[in-house]
Amino acid sequence: MAEADTDIGRVIQGDACVAEGAAWLARHDPRFAHALEVTGPLPLRLRPDGFAQLLSAICSQQVSVASARAIWAKLEAAGMVTPEAILAVDEAHLRGLGLSRQKARYAMALAGAGIDYDALRQTPTDAVVKELTAVTGIGVWTAEIYAMFSLGRADVFAPGDLALQEGARLLFDLPERPRDRALRQMAQDWRPWRSVAARTLWAYYHVRKQREGIA
Repeated sequence: MAEADTDIGRVIQGDACVAEGAAWLARHDPRFAHALEVTGPLPLRLRPDGFAQLLSAICSQQVSVASARAIWAKLEAAGMVTPEAILAVDEAHLRGLGLSRQKARYAMALAGAGIDYDALRQTPTDAVVKELTAVTGIGVWTAEIYAMFSLGRADVFAPGDLALQEGARLLFDLPERPRDRALRQMAQDWRPWRSVAARTLWAYYHVRKQREGIA
């Protein structure tokens, strides 16, 4: 089950937590009930937390999944997945492993940021996003996704995500994709299970994309 905490809110720990949130959303809005009938059980999607997860996110920016995996494999093989390892080399070394000049700079910035990843587990989500986005190369979307999947926060959303915007357009029969601010406002109605609402919209988008061929 999801735990309650006055500072960080509810924390998703397993499939039962996601199912609880999905049931709440289905009761709360019949459109979510419809989406969940279409998608079936939602995936857990939890990931590890820590430096390596954010460094991997930097590697994935603006490249294909295959390219990101290839770069990450090189970094792992070279042992370049800890702050200490990154700070022991220069940007040229990181570029030799496949990072662009910009991403090498981002990796160095993240390594030097001195983030206490253990402390983030007990830090309110808004403060997590503020701390992470203070690092060059980490945007709001990346910080919110980290809070959602690496920290398991049940009530966080990433309205800048294009698939979420399109999923909301499809499910709520909107004339166009809601932009970041509009979708963030819509998501207020899905508290305290906004991250489960996000999982639902992603899953619904995936199903509808297959049916309609949305790019």
